[in-house]
Amino acid sequence: MPDELRASLSAGVMLFAGMGLGSLEGWSDLGRGLVWGSLGIGLMYGGVAAWESARRLRVDIDVLMVVAAVLAAGMGRPAEGSLLMFLFVVSGALEDRARQRTLRAVEALHALMPERALVRRGGAWEETRPSELRVGDRVLVRSGERMPTDGVVVEGRGSMDQSTLTGESLPREVEAGDEVYAGTMSVGDPVEVEVTREAADSSLQKILDLVVSAQSQREPVQRVIDRLSEPYAVGVMAVSLLVFVVWWQGFGDGVGQAGRTAIALLIVGSPCALVIATPTATLAGISRAARSGVLFKGGQSMERLSRMGSACLDKTGTLTHGRPTLREVVALEGATEAEVLGWAAALEVGSTHPISAAVVEAARERGVRVPEAEEIRDEAGRGLSGRVDGAEVRLGTVEYVEGLVGASEGIRARVKEARERGSLAVAVGRGGAGGGGAGGGIGGVLVLSDPLRPGAREMVEGLHALGVRPIVMLTGDHPTTAALVAQEVGIDRWEAGLMPADKVRLVREVGRGSRVGVIGDGVNDAPALASADASIAIGSIGSDAALGAADIVLLGEDLRAVPWAVWLARRVRRVVAFNLTVALGVIVGMGVLTLVGSRVGRDVSLPTAVLAHEGGTLLVVANSLRLLMARGVETWRR
Repeated sequence: MPDELRASLSAGVMLFAGMGLGSLEGWSDLGRGLVWGSLGIGLMYGGVAAWESARRLRVDIDVLMVVAAVLAAGMGRPAEGSLLMFLFVVSGALEDRARQRTLRAVEALHALMPERALVRRGGAWEETRPSELRVGDRVLVRSGERMPTDGVVVEGRGSMDQSTLTGESLPREVEAGDEVYAGTMSVGDPVEVEVTREAADSSLQKILDLVVSAQSQREPVQRVIDRLSEPYAVGVMAVSLLVFVVWWQGFGDGVGQAGRTAIALLIVGSPCALVIATPTATLAGISRAARSGVLFKGGQSMERLSRMGSACLDKTGTLTHGRPTLREVVALEGATEAEVLGWAAALEVGSTHPISAAVVEAARERGVRVPEAEEIRDEAGRGLSGRVDGAEVRLGTVEYVEGLVGASEGIRARVKEARERGSLAVAVGRGGAGGGGAGGGIGGVLVLSDPLRPGAREMVEGLHALGVRPIVMLTGDHPTTAALVAQEVGIDRWEAGLMPADKVRLVREVGRGSRVGVIGDGVNDAPALASADASIAIGSIGSDAALGAADIVLLGEDLRAVPWAVWLARRVRRVVAFNLTVALGVIVGMGVLTLVGSRVGRDVSLPTAVLAHEGGTLLVVANSLRLLMARGVETWRR
């Protein structure tokens, strides 16, 4: 338990014990002593901040509360002054604890970084600190250990649990060539990883910096409150002093009566609840989102997303993975599927093109033998050719392949059919073993497609349920492919064949009737993201472009997090509105009751003023903390 909270609770025990003993004959002196002791403890903790403000010639909430407590004690009401300081210090301590709870996302990220790493030095494995790792070092990550920094798997196959960063429940399978990220935990076989970023530049550190920056930002309403808090505090003191003079000299109240009215007004007019109404809710919302792999870049980002009324989506890399996958192998002209895939993989095995990677990966997964290719040639715009097992093989356009195997109605029909379904079709042909030439060959077709990301349809349904319409897909892809994807996920409208400038223009058109949000992959959608009222990047953990391009970043693959983030942002806005209403209601309502009541013989006692003021503050804190228990991505619509 923090010292401040422990001391304030001790002061409360002394206060109530003193008040009880003060009414007993023979114990009154001890009771008064306990009350004054309680006041002293409260002033010791509450007075530190007030003294610092006074030294800088500032009048803030701390100064108001200490002045009110001292005046009450000076007028012979030490119990009321002690009660004020007790509740003020308790509420401050509880507010600090609430802030610490909302900062646990940062603490959790810090805890993800291991203290030691196994690095290969001089042919042997030795322990070192992650901060001492350098690019190119090779580290060993065993089951149950966390990655010390970002890297690429160079040996072994395993699984990485990324749930603490992305919110995704299933581990990710990794093998040689796959990227792994700092803070993720190995849950499979050991893997050897080559360091690609030093710990200070790792994706985890970038995320940590982003969360810290987000929690330090202020929403527009909070910036106004911060700017006006000091003039407001001075105004409350001035009005309270004026009330004291008018009630004493103008209305003829006694000094004690006028003083109690002025002190009560000073207490209820203090803007404690008003000042914390927005930041406590915003910090709680940011922390709750971070636990599910959604990073808000501050309260302004959350406010903008909460008001989003329409949305524009990118297709490739956003609705889809942006990486083609082999869906089907069609064998024609007497070939087998294994032969067609093996010939294609033989030509593609040394290429870095995404289609090449998809073909080679499919051959490996299906256990197809990949023969060695010789004399490989890349003919721009047409395809690849080479010699496989003594025969010429071609892969590419129908016309290019038909130049080797002769006219093939079967290949042409299958390619046309695949393209009509919005898929990518690649022809494969093998000439005769003697050397090729037109005619007499065999071949087939590889059908590839870019699969949808998980939750794409659920994202659109969720946004529609929240009233976000229209949802427009903007893509540079072919209209046939765009139409099929739009139909599959339930998009309201789509535009295809677009350049980046066209996307910006259309985003502005969609945004004329409502606040428009843009959802992109954060890499090639930067202009559209920048032109939106709210921008969401669907990026991987290690994507610098995604982390830098948008207001909100999704670290995981599940697009259902998008409508959940909108729902959470709107809930935070409602909580802030309630908090501000409570805070202003207490100030205005109790202020009016204090002034009117003093004139009609219904005085607001100092204990009542204290309880109203501090009760409003505690209610605001408790209401904000409810956001930490908000439902998750899978359950928010229930």
